[in-house]
Amino acid sequence: MDSLTILIIRHAEKPGRAWPGPGLTIDGVKDKKSLVIRGWQRAGAWAALFSHHRGGDDFPRPDVIYAANPNAPGATSTAATDAADDEDAPSQRPFETVTPLAARLKQTVNAEFAQGAERGLAEAVVKLSGVVLIAWEHKHIISDLLPDIAGGQKLPLPHDWPGERFDVVLRFDRAKPGKDWKFKQLFPKLLSGDSDTPLPTT
Repeated sequence: MDSLTILIIRHAEKPGRAWPGPGLTIDGVKDKKSLVIRGWQRAGAWAALFSHHRGGDDFPRPDVIYAANPNAPGATSTAATDAADDEDAPSQRPFETVTPLAARLKQTVNAEFAQGAERGLAEAVVKLSGVVLIAWEHKHIISDLLPDIAGGQKLPLPHDWPGERFDVVLRFDRAKPGKDWKFKQLFPKLLSGDSDTPLPTT
């Protein structure tokens, strides 16, 4: 099979004004770089959507799952450093967002690439076939990952990802290496308040 589908999601909900409560690790330890309860709910919803083809043709089961490295070199998890207020520690949220899905599919999340290494990630995934799911930080998705995957092809890529949106799936499809990409936005509306309004495009 030479075809490739790349599905990109933003990490789930984080601490802030929109959703109450602190960030929590999967073990329930307070961690400002982790998901809030609403985010863990979304992580579970993504797991249900993408596992065993339950989301239909738009949301196929991934063969490979990527997330930003939660233990990037030179930094430590904030679960261990929160008391020191380590703002430079990597976010745990992209990895946490796909942890339930990976567990359900009995897969290991590929965390080879850290935030800031979007070009390397794009170069790696476009060489694959099958279905790839990527969980990442929204600003880097827009500014780096999308154009790096598109590779200069003119596509209706979004130019902004509003901070309150956690509910969008971006999908690239290619029939075989060297062929043009098709691109679309998807809106599964998994949780209350989710929207089907597209992200703004160029």
